[in-house]
Amino acid sequence: MIQTARNLSAKIENLISKTASPLRPVIPIIARFLLVVTFFEDSLRILAQWSDQLVYLEKYRGFYHGANHAFLGLNVFIMCVGSAMVIMKKRSEYAVAGLFAVVISQTIGYGLLFDFNFFLRNVSILGGLLMLLADSLHSHNSKRKSVFPGLPTISQTDRSTYFQLAGRILLIFLFLSFVFAGEMTPLRIAASVVGLIASAMVVIGFKAKFSALFLVLFLSVFNVIINNWWTIHHSHPTRDFVMYDFFQTLSIMGGLLLLVNLGPGGFSVDEKKKNY
Repeated sequence: MIQTARNLSAKIENLISKTASPLRPVIPIIARFLLVVTFFEDSLRILAQWSDQLVYLEKYRGFYHGANHAFLGLNVFIMCVGSAMVIMKKRSEYAVAGLFAVVISQTIGYGLLFDFNFFLRNVSILGGLLMLLADSLHSHNSKRKSVFPGLPTISQTDRSTYFQLAGRILLIFLFLSFVFAGEMTPLRIAASVVGLIASAMVVIGFKAKFSALFLVLFLSVFNVIINNWWTIHHSHPTRDFVMYDFFQTLSIMGGLLLLVNLGPGGFSVDEKKKNY
Protein backbone atom coordinates (compact mmCIF):
# COMPACT_ATOMS: atom_id res chain seq x y z
CA MET A 1 0.00 0.00 0.00
CA ILE A 2 2.77 2.43 0.98
CA GLN A 3 4.79 1.51 -2.10
CA THR A 4 1.75 2.10 -4.32
CA ALA A 5 1.28 5.54 -2.79
CA ARG A 6 4.96 6.32 -3.37
CA ASN A 7 4.77 5.24 -7.00
CA LEU A 8 1.63 7.33 -7.55
CA SER A 9 3.28 10.33 -5.89
CA ALA A 10 6.36 9.95 -8.09
CA LYS A 11 4.23 9.78 -11.25
CA ILE A 12 2.28 12.90 -10.25
CA GLU A 13 5.51 14.80 -9.50
CA ASN A 14 7.00 13.80 -12.86
CA LEU A 15 3.84 14.90 -14.66
CA ILE A 16 3.82 18.26 -12.87
CA SER A 17 7.53 18.71 -13.54
CA LYS A 18 7.09 18.11 -17.27
CA THR A 19 4.00 20.31 -17.49
CA ALA A 20 5.60 23.17 -15.56
CA SER A 21 9.03 23.02 -17.21
CA PRO A 22 8.19 25.68 -19.87
CA LEU A 23 7.13 28.04 -17.06
CA ARG A 24 10.20 27.43 -14.90
CA PRO A 25 12.20 30.45 -16.14
CA VAL A 26 9.35 32.87 -15.35
CA ILE A 27 8.34 31.39 -11.98
CA PRO A 28 10.83 33.55 -10.00
CA ILE A 29 9.58 36.68 -11.80
CA ILE A 30 5.94 35.85 -11.09
CA ALA A 31 6.81 34.95 -7.49
CA ARG A 32 8.57 38.25 -6.82
CA PHE A 33 5.75 40.27 -8.34
CA LEU A 34 3.07 38.43 -6.36
CA LEU A 35 5.09 38.74 -3.17
CA VAL A 36 5.11 42.55 -3.29
CA VAL A 37 1.69 43.16 -4.88
CA THR A 38 0.09 43.67 -1.46
CA PHE A 39 2.57 46.48 -0.73
CA PHE A 40 1.72 48.23 -4.01
CA GLU A 41 -2.00 47.86 -3.27
CA ASP A 42 -1.54 49.17 0.28
CA SER A 43 0.38 52.19 -1.02
CA LEU A 44 -2.38 53.04 -3.50
CA ARG A 45 -5.05 52.66 -0.80
CA ILE A 46 -3.20 54.97 1.60
CA LEU A 47 -2.82 57.62 -1.11
CA ALA A 48 -6.49 57.30 -2.15
CA GLN A 49 -7.66 57.55 1.48
CA TRP A 50 -4.98 59.93 2.69
CA SER A 51 -7.27 62.27 4.67
CA ASP A 52 -9.20 59.43 6.31
CA GLN A 53 -5.97 57.68 7.26
CA LEU A 54 -4.58 60.84 8.85
CA VAL A 55 -7.74 61.37 10.91
CA TYR A 56 -7.78 57.75 12.07
CA LEU A 57 -4.13 57.81 13.19
CA GLU A 58 -4.52 61.12 15.00
CA LYS A 59 -7.92 60.58 16.66
CA TYR A 60 -7.91 56.86 17.37
CA ARG A 61 -4.23 55.91 17.51
CA GLY A 62 -2.89 58.96 19.34
CA PHE A 63 -0.44 60.16 16.68
CA TYR A 64 0.61 63.81 16.98
CA HIS A 65 -0.30 66.09 14.11
CA GLY A 66 2.58 65.83 11.64
CA ALA A 67 3.72 62.47 12.95
CA ASN A 68 0.79 60.84 11.18
CA HIS A 69 1.86 62.51 7.90
CA ALA A 70 5.43 61.28 8.37
CA PHE A 71 4.28 57.77 9.27
CA LEU A 72 2.08 57.38 6.19
CA GLY A 73 4.52 59.08 3.83
CA LEU A 74 7.46 56.99 4.97
CA ASN A 75 5.44 53.79 4.71
CA VAL A 76 4.29 54.58 1.16
CA PHE A 77 7.83 55.51 0.10
CA ILE A 78 9.41 52.35 1.53
CA MET A 79 6.68 50.09 0.12
CA CYS A 80 6.94 51.53 -3.39
CA VAL A 81 10.73 51.70 -3.55
CA GLY A 82 11.26 48.37 -1.77
CA SER A 83 8.73 46.57 -3.99
CA ALA A 84 10.32 47.99 -7.14
CA MET A 85 13.77 46.86 -5.93
CA VAL A 86 12.41 43.35 -5.30
CA ILE A 87 10.99 43.07 -8.81
CA MET A 88 14.17 44.42 -10.40
CA LYS A 89 16.35 42.22 -8.13
CA LYS A 90 18.31 45.24 -6.93
CA ARG A 91 19.63 45.22 -3.37
CA SER A 92 17.02 42.68 -2.32
CA GLU A 93 18.43 42.47 1.21
CA TYR A 94 17.76 46.18 1.83
CA ALA A 95 14.35 45.93 0.18
CA VAL A 96 13.37 43.00 2.41
CA ALA A 97 14.58 44.86 5.52
CA GLY A 98 12.48 47.90 4.57
CA LEU A 99 9.34 45.87 3.83
CA PHE A 100 9.87 43.88 7.03
CA ALA A 101 9.94 47.18 8.95
CA VAL A 102 6.74 48.34 7.20
CA VAL A 103 4.83 45.18 8.19
CA ILE A 104 5.89 45.53 11.82
CA SER A 105 5.33 49.31 12.02
CA GLN A 106 1.85 49.07 10.49
CA THR A 107 0.88 46.26 12.83
CA ILE A 108 1.84 48.41 15.81
CA GLY A 109 0.76 51.77 14.34
CA TYR A 110 -2.74 50.62 13.44
CA GLY A 111 -3.17 48.67 16.68
CA LEU A 112 -3.56 45.29 15.00
CA LEU A 113 -1.05 43.34 17.05
CA PHE A 114 -3.80 41.47 18.90
CA ASP A 115 -6.04 40.92 15.87
CA PHE A 116 -5.48 37.16 15.58
CA ASN A 117 -6.25 36.67 11.87
CA PHE A 118 -4.39 39.81 10.84
CA PHE A 119 -1.40 38.74 12.92
CA LEU A 120 -1.27 35.27 11.33
CA ARG A 121 -1.51 36.69 7.82
CA ASN A 122 1.29 39.16 8.50
CA VAL A 123 3.46 36.36 9.87
CA SER A 124 2.94 34.55 6.55
CA ILE A 125 3.95 37.72 4.66
CA LEU A 126 7.14 37.85 6.73
CA GLY A 127 7.75 34.21 5.80
CA GLY A 128 7.49 35.13 2.13
CA LEU A 129 10.01 37.94 2.64
CA LEU A 130 12.41 35.51 4.33
CA MET A 131 12.08 33.17 1.33
CA LEU A 132 12.94 36.12 -0.89
CA LEU A 133 15.99 36.87 1.25
CA ALA A 134 17.07 33.21 1.04
CA ASP A 135 16.64 33.31 -2.74
CA SER A 136 18.76 36.46 -2.95
CA LEU A 137 21.53 35.01 -0.78
CA HIS A 138 21.44 31.78 -2.77
CA SER A 139 21.83 33.70 -6.04
CA HIS A 140 24.73 35.77 -4.67
CA ASN A 141 26.44 32.66 -3.37
CA SER A 142 26.17 30.86 -6.73
CA LYS A 143 27.57 33.87 -8.60
CA ARG A 144 30.38 34.63 -6.16
CA LYS A 145 33.81 33.37 -7.11
CA SER A 146 35.43 31.56 -4.23
CA VAL A 147 39.06 31.97 -3.30
CA PHE A 148 39.12 28.19 -3.11
CA PRO A 149 37.37 26.89 -6.24
CA GLY A 150 34.89 24.11 -5.55
CA LEU A 151 34.24 25.15 -1.95
CA PRO A 152 31.04 27.08 -1.12
CA THR A 153 30.98 30.27 0.88
CA ILE A 154 29.92 28.71 4.16
CA SER A 155 28.47 31.78 5.84
CA GLN A 156 26.23 32.64 2.88
CA THR A 157 25.11 29.03 2.48
CA ASP A 158 24.24 28.72 6.17
CA ARG A 159 22.32 31.99 6.21
CA SER A 160 20.33 31.01 3.14
CA THR A 161 19.47 27.63 4.68
CA TYR A 162 18.29 29.16 7.95
CA PHE A 163 16.17 31.75 6.13
CA GLN A 164 14.62 29.01 3.99
CA LEU A 165 13.70 27.07 7.12
CA ALA A 166 12.21 30.09 8.88
CA GLY A 167 10.47 31.26 5.72
CA ARG A 168 8.70 28.01 4.94
CA ILE A 169 7.56 27.64 8.57
CA LEU A 170 6.12 31.17 8.72
CA LEU A 171 4.47 30.90 5.31
CA ILE A 172 1.93 28.34 6.47
CA PHE A 173 0.52 30.53 9.28
CA LEU A 174 -2.05 31.76 6.77
CA PHE A 175 -3.75 28.38 6.95
CA LEU A 176 -4.19 28.73 10.69
CA SER A 177 -6.16 31.91 10.05
CA PHE A 178 -8.22 30.02 7.48
CA VAL A 179 -8.96 27.24 10.00
CA PHE A 180 -10.02 29.54 12.85
CA ALA A 181 -11.91 32.13 10.78
CA GLY A 182 -15.51 31.77 9.68
CA GLU A 183 -18.20 29.16 10.20
CA MET A 184 -16.95 25.58 10.29
CA THR A 185 -18.98 24.06 7.47
CA PRO A 186 -18.16 20.53 6.20
CA LEU A 187 -16.49 22.05 3.13
CA ARG A 188 -14.35 24.38 5.25
CA ILE A 189 -13.37 21.51 7.57
CA ALA A 190 -12.35 19.31 4.61
CA ALA A 191 -10.39 22.15 3.00
CA SER A 192 -8.73 22.97 6.34
CA VAL A 193 -7.61 19.37 6.86
CA VAL A 194 -6.15 19.11 3.35
CA GLY A 195 -4.47 22.51 3.67
CA LEU A 196 -2.98 21.69 7.07
CA ILE A 197 -1.59 18.37 5.82
CA ALA A 198 0.09 20.12 2.90
CA SER A 199 1.31 22.85 5.29
CA ALA A 200 2.84 20.25 7.62
CA MET A 201 4.66 18.72 4.62
CA VAL A 202 6.05 22.17 3.76
CA VAL A 203 7.23 22.74 7.35
CA ILE A 204 9.14 19.44 7.61
CA GLY A 205 10.32 19.73 4.01
CA PHE A 206 8.78 16.48 2.79
CA LYS A 207 7.75 16.68 -0.87
CA ALA A 208 8.03 20.41 -0.20
CA LYS A 209 7.93 21.66 -3.80
CA PHE A 210 4.92 19.51 -4.63
CA SER A 211 3.14 20.58 -1.42
CA ALA A 212 3.91 24.26 -1.98
CA LEU A 213 2.61 24.07 -5.55
CA PHE A 214 -0.56 22.38 -4.29
CA LEU A 215 -1.03 25.19 -1.76
CA VAL A 216 -0.62 27.79 -4.52
CA LEU A 217 -3.40 26.10 -6.52
CA PHE A 218 -5.51 25.75 -3.37
CA LEU A 219 -5.09 29.43 -2.50
CA SER A 220 -5.87 30.48 -6.07
CA VAL A 221 -9.30 28.87 -5.85
CA PHE A 222 -9.86 29.97 -2.25
CA ASN A 223 -8.91 33.57 -3.01
CA VAL A 224 -11.30 33.95 -5.94
CA ILE A 225 -14.21 32.32 -4.08
CA ILE A 226 -13.79 33.85 -0.61
CA ASN A 227 -12.04 37.19 -1.24
CA ASN A 228 -14.07 38.30 -4.27
CA TRP A 229 -13.94 42.00 -3.41
CA TRP A 230 -14.95 43.01 -6.96
CA THR A 231 -18.49 41.75 -6.26
CA ILE A 232 -18.88 44.06 -3.23
CA HIS A 233 -20.24 47.56 -3.72
CA HIS A 234 -17.49 50.20 -3.53
CA SER A 235 -19.22 51.98 -0.63
CA HIS A 236 -19.63 48.84 1.48
CA PRO A 237 -17.47 48.99 4.65
CA THR A 238 -16.12 45.43 4.25
CA ARG A 239 -14.84 45.93 0.69
CA ASP A 240 -11.44 47.29 1.73
CA PHE A 241 -10.89 44.47 4.22
CA VAL A 242 -11.74 41.78 1.66
CA MET A 243 -9.53 43.47 -0.93
CA TYR A 244 -6.68 43.62 1.57
CA ASP A 245 -7.06 39.88 2.30
CA PHE A 246 -7.12 39.15 -1.45
CA PHE A 247 -3.81 40.89 -2.15
CA GLN A 248 -2.18 39.54 0.99
CA THR A 249 -3.08 36.02 -0.15
CA LEU A 250 -1.51 36.75 -3.54
CA SER A 251 1.69 37.78 -1.77
CA ILE A 252 1.74 34.58 0.28
CA MET A 253 1.30 32.64 -2.96
CA GLY A 254 4.39 34.48 -4.23
CA GLY A 255 6.35 33.23 -1.22
CA LEU A 256 5.18 29.67 -1.89
CA LEU A 257 6.25 29.98 -5.54
CA LEU A 258 9.70 31.04 -4.34
CA LEU A 259 9.75 27.85 -2.29
CA VAL A 260 8.80 25.87 -5.41
CA ASN A 261 11.66 27.49 -7.30
CA LEU A 262 14.30 27.41 -4.57
CA GLY A 263 13.42 24.24 -2.71
CA PRO A 264 13.10 23.67 1.04
CA GLY A 265 16.82 24.00 1.84
CA GLY A 266 19.19 21.90 3.90
CA PHE A 267 16.99 21.49 6.97
CA SER A 268 14.37 19.29 5.32
CA VAL A 269 13.41 15.68 4.81
CA ASP A 270 13.82 16.09 1.05
CA GLU A 271 17.43 17.22 1.45
CA LYS A 272 18.21 14.40 3.90
CA LYS A 273 16.87 11.84 1.43
CA LYS A 274 19.26 13.16 -1.24
CA ASN A 275 22.21 12.34 0.99
CA TYR A 276 21.26 8.66 1.33
